[in-house]
Amino acid sequence: MTLKTFHFAGVASMNITQGVPRIKEIINAVKTISTPLITASLTNDKDEKLARRVKARIEKTTLGEVCEYMEEIYMPDRCFVLIKLDARRIRLLQLEVAMHTIIRSIISAKLPIKITEGQIEILGKTMLLISPVQSDKSSVVMSMQYMKYHLSDVVIKGLPNITRCVINADERKGDSYNLLVEGTDYLEVLATPEINPRNTKFNNALIVAEVLGIEAARTCIISEILSTMESHGIGLDRRHVMLLADLMTSR
Repeated sequence: MTLKTFHFAGVASMNITQGVPRIKEIINAVKTISTPLITASLTNDKDEKLARRVKARIEKTTLGEVCEYMEEIYMPDRCFVLIKLDARRIRLLQLEVAMHTIIRSIISAKLPIKITEGQIEILGKTMLLISPVQSDKSSVVMSMQYMKYHLSDVVIKGLPNITRCVINADERKGDSYNLLVEGTDYLEVLATPEINPRNTKFNNALIVAEVLGIEAARTCIISEILSTMESHGIGLDRRHVMLLADLMTSR
């Protein structure tokens, strides 16, 4: 009965699939598991400020989250979308972004209306002004509304396939911090500066096999099965699980 239930396991209200559904996922080697979780360790796990900085590098931040307002401005001779960035919030979130990186993100974003560098002007330190492509009246209004609607979703920092990232304080080791990352960008997380790639784990064996090779995937299968069983109070002999993992990875 305990194995059948879904429940919150672990930390920081990260909902992790447990029990029979999780064991099934591991043994069937499911490509897209229901709760992908990367446990990332830091180069200096005692430094909370460093943890916040690295979190800002990994977690997806959109333009809408860091601007005070985004308005359509219509004037007799021209019209544009005015974006005012919130410098204080950017500092608080410890985001490593500047005007040119935000502009680059806007230009490279996959928007329904392509925005080029010529359409963007910088006003002062925190304002951006984006003009629509000039054509007939009705389409200008449409493209203005389209731009305003889609610009707030432009990702200016972070990895696209990460839904969230939580700083986890490990009480067992004193004040040490690691990051719990929900998402599938394992390779990109490993390549993030200040992450210690040697101790960064991911609970999806297939992706571990792609990134680190089959031996790492075998180790991942063993540790995942053992930890799932142990969280329900079932002790397994490691050798049974090693036999299973060997069989799964031998081909």
